[in-house]
Amino acid sequence: MDVNGPDSSENILTRLYRRYSFHTQRILDKITPNYILRWLANILLIIFFMYRVVSLQGFYIVAYVLGIFLLNQFILFLTPVMVDELDEDDDEPSLPTKSDEEFRPFMRRLPEFKFWYTTYKSLVISVICTYFQVFDIPVFWPILVMYFITLFLVTMKRQIKHMIRHRYVPFSYGKVRYQGKSNTDQQSAKLSK
Repeated sequence: MDVNGPDSSENILTRLYRRYSFHTQRILDKITPNYILRWLANILLIIFFMYRVVSLQGFYIVAYVLGIFLLNQFILFLTPVMVDELDEDDDEPSLPTKSDEEFRPFMRRLPEFKFWYTTYKSLVISVICTYFQVFDIPVFWPILVMYFITLFLVTMKRQIKHMIRHRYVPFSYGKVRYQGKSNTDQQSAKLSK
């Protein structure tokens, strides 16, 4: 067999990709429980990106595209998975559609970790784009800002109407904890036996 043939280069690329995937997945598995640190890293990336845009006085198109992408991800994060989107064979929980149905938890269309990960990747790509002059397209940035604000207000108004119409709140502030029997009730139950 020829060691330097096309199959050997394909095997090297495959092995490199597998090694990269393994290490990336290992890092993601380690940082998954630390949601505060993950979001803090995203906030720091946003601040760094904004600093780059302001200090360079350019890359407004990159900032605009990033803003629209983050708005889209945020809307997906706020929106529940609809019943008709799930297959009938899925055992996935869904929101009740009638008052006599069993309560099912709020299932996001975009889970929190995927929301964080996609925003993290988009922020890293945006910061990298600020280092290449080809992405600094000259535009009149106040028009982009006004258009983004209008788009944000219209989209959020529609999302809030959707939340009111379907009666859901996408945020929970912790688990509901049910009180068990008190110690005196448990002791009296033991004595009565």
